Amino acid sequence: MSEARWGYPQAKLWGRVAAAAGVVLLVAGCGSNGGSDKGGSGGSSSSAGSASAGAAGGSGSDGGEELSADDVKQEIETAATGAGFQQDTTGDPVPAGAEKCMVMWNADGKKAADPAKSYAETVAALGKEGWTTGKSFEQAGTTIKSLNKGTWLMKAHNMGTLKLVMFVATDAKPSCAEALKAAGPAKTS
Repeated sequence: MSEARWGYPQAKLWGRVAAAAGVVLLVAGCGSNGGSDKGGSGGSSSSAGSASAGAAGGSGSDGGEELSADDVKQEIETAATGAGFQQDTTGDPVPAGAEKCMVMWNADGKKAADPAKSYAETVAALGKEGWTTGKSFEQAGTTIKSLNKGTWLMKAHNMGTLKLVMFVATDAKPSCAEALKAAGPAKTS
């Protein structure tokens, strides 16, 4: 089994990263403005009765269409792979029962030529797809950016020296808040 920098087995390290991401999402909240510090740009818009559109062309939050978890995953994947990342499928899965309300996309930062550049390009590409950047946190080589689109809140994580990059998105609809609470944290090995 591959060992991470400080001797933790890789799966346990990813589990800790996923748990930390969950804490960040809970602290940031999935309330009416999705944790954004920009007034009016958050995820409070409700579009009752609208059908979920496909991810082609970046189905929008501003056009009144709701995004599905598949739409969000496709937008992250398109932006990240376009910026030079490959998906690391060994990360922890979304908790059972929360699949329609949460997306986790882990990049294999070790395979990217320049993970920091790819991270910045991914965030920029998501901005072009209608994701609004909110709060940003930087400390000790780690950057976490909040992005909002429709009812979705995303945390984009770049843990520089560890070359861990992940994108975690949750839907702030009340039904999803209940589903996420019932699902609990992701199971780690």
